[in-house]
Amino acid sequence: MGRYVVRRLLQMIPVFIGSTLLIFLMVNVMGDPIAGLCGDKQCDAATSAQLKKEFGLDKPVWQQYLTYMGHVFTGDFGTAFNGQKVTELMATAFPVTIRLTIVAILIEIVIGITLGVITGLKRGRPVDTSVLLLTLVVISIPTFVTGLLLQLLLGVEWGWIKPSVSTEAGFGELLVPGLVLASVSLAYVTRLTRTSIAENRRSDYVRTAVAKGLPRQRVIVRHLLRNSLIPVVTFIGTDIGALMGGAIVTERIFNIHGVGYQLYQGILRQNTQTVVGFVTVLVLVFLVANLLVDLLYAVLDPRIRYA
Repeated sequence: MGRYVVRRLLQMIPVFIGSTLLIFLMVNVMGDPIAGLCGDKQCDAATSAQLKKEFGLDKPVWQQYLTYMGHVFTGDFGTAFNGQKVTELMATAFPVTIRLTIVAILIEIVIGITLGVITGLKRGRPVDTSVLLLTLVVISIPTFVTGLLLQLLLGVEWGWIKPSVSTEAGFGELLVPGLVLASVSLAYVTRLTRTSIAENRRSDYVRTAVAKGLPRQRVIVRHLLRNSLIPVVTFIGTDIGALMGGAIVTERIFNIHGVGYQLYQGILRQNTQTVVGFVTVLVLVFLVANLLVDLLYAVLDPRIRYA
């Protein structure tokens, strides 16, 4: 196990460098950030040259990247064009998005796996057909439509929630935004769990457990569900990073000042330091989540061993 973890950590290094390099190159070609600093009026040549020198934009792109990565390894993600440290923006944005992601992941796990188990055990029955139709409807509706409808009905028309989340963004306020963020993934988790349960239900080890006279609940939880969760855990693990990075629409609808909000502002203002800094951390989240998923395989299925 130890050798496997070390090998995976070493494999993460080129992936991290390649991902950050691509993001850095794409962000640097999306426009002239200096033009955004000057507002509607065009910067004069002297001011533009001074700003480029101040932010290191007068150097070649490869040199900018090497300088940036050197600072990243010391914990310095640069300074935004408004003079605020990117790490300060991260300190306020990431805790909010992490809470939102936790709510969304819990909704996926509790509701998605529960519905998946029920429909997998009752395949072909009315409850199975109803849930499948419901998940298909959820997948078909864009997230911004779901968010705006729930905000209008629950927040404006019925007054059950606040239309906008406060700056504290507590877990209670994030329940509805978390449901909106997790809606599509929840449908996929339900369908994936249903398929896996239905397939493994006919396996030899399940028939053997039933023939031994084990209680139905133990057969489902210890044998059937445990082995059926491997593809579901894979999806949820990769979905963690996707939820954190893809929360732009949800955070905009409910006025949540998290990672999605900061990325939107950074792209809108062509603030390269902010965009690259936040995406760099999200790349690390993806890599760590994938590593944890691979390690969980051995816990769920004892047949899997890492040499």
